[in-house]
Amino acid sequence: MIRLYNSKSLSVEEFKPIKEGQVSMYVCGPTVYNYAHIGNARPMVVFDVLKRLFEAEGYKVTYVSNFTDVDDKIINKALEENVGEEVIAQRYIDAYQAVRTQLNTELPDITPRVTETMDEIIAFVDELVKSGHAYEVNGDVYFSVDSVPTYGEISHQHTDQLEAGARIEENDQKKNPYDFALWKKTEKGIKWDSPWGPGRPGWHTECVVMINNNLGPKIDIHGGGMDLRFPHHENEAAQQEALHHNALANYWIHNAMVNINGEKMSKSLGNTLWAKDVVEKLGTNLTRWLMSSVHYRKELNFSDETIETARKELDKVLTPIHQADIKAALAGAELGEADETLYREFLDQMDDDMNTPNAYTVIFETIKKLNGSLRQREVDWKLAGSYRNAAGKMLKVLGIEPEVVNLTEEDKELFANWNAAKAAKDFAAADEYRAKLMEKGLI
Repeated sequence: MIRLYNSKSLSVEEFKPIKEGQVSMYVCGPTVYNYAHIGNARPMVVFDVLKRLFEAEGYKVTYVSNFTDVDDKIINKALEENVGEEVIAQRYIDAYQAVRTQLNTELPDITPRVTETMDEIIAFVDELVKSGHAYEVNGDVYFSVDSVPTYGEISHQHTDQLEAGARIEENDQKKNPYDFALWKKTEKGIKWDSPWGPGRPGWHTECVVMINNNLGPKIDIHGGGMDLRFPHHENEAAQQEALHHNALANYWIHNAMVNINGEKMSKSLGNTLWAKDVVEKLGTNLTRWLMSSVHYRKELNFSDETIETARKELDKVLTPIHQADIKAALAGAELGEADETLYREFLDQMDDDMNTPNAYTVIFETIKKLNGSLRQREVDWKLAGSYRNAAGKMLKVLGIEPEVVNLTEEDKELFANWNAAKAAKDFAAADEYRAKLMEKGLI
């Protein structure tokens, strides 16, 4: 039984799907005007792990994550470079997908783009205007937050006590300062014709329309970073309630932010870490291990200390697995089936709101059993293999892949010569063979 913390209810709830055995999940994707930083990478990993967990528990997941490919920042960059907005958008979409691949994520099943959804967005806004939930002023269209009694249920705030510094655009055209743009009149860059004149859609409308288009009027899970809870997710939910009179999602899942050396990552501090660079430096497995070492609802700190701690932990896990694979290959032994009791213990911890720190404890316990079995004079490969393969299944849920061992005949001969030299107490030769094996990463 999977249990998840629902930001809407502020409690951990048992997951009950809309359709038995199926999960519909939408995670807000990037506005593609720059490369992905490490903060963008956290939801990539968090929701990839959640998808893998559901799949491990037998669910079929439909995972949608969008690309916002029209925005003032995209338009401005296109004007600066004297190219079309589509050139800018495609550049960063390709880069974003490359990071997803670097991180060994299972790519979303559907990646809709705003520019490909424009007719539906305009129709959606038009219906909101006609229903009285939105109004037009000089070519701009705004949603009336006062028209929805449930406004504030996602962020648990009312308009008279909303977060200071939230992304609220104040202007004289709005009836309420918290009314937000559904359609923006624009005179520069890419634009579309609409009943209110040429312009482009507002951010909050784009996602709710793409959800309706690709997953239907109500989904199981809506996810994203904690910074999206207000105003973005709040505004999405309000529009759905206004037009379709139903909750947009049953579960709202938000991951916490990433800090760099204990400080918030920001351009002003100059401490932005680009995801591509981090993964290239640390490697896929270490990056993912570090990402999941902290519960997804707690802030994650990137520092030399946390990276080194994660590296030591991961080495304690992957090295015994690697050695087990090598020894089994040298012995010509078949590894036993995974210990399902241990794997179940791991899943039980993951089922508890993706409690990865507790799940790591089960992995360490399994590796301890594996080490013990490998130290025996006569290795019971059925037993050792059950531990090794249980750990492998656990790591798969976390998106971490142990190195595949493919021993060549030359490798096997090196091991044989090394063991023979040790038996003959020819330490000089033994050291030479050992150095070669180490160079190959086999010991």
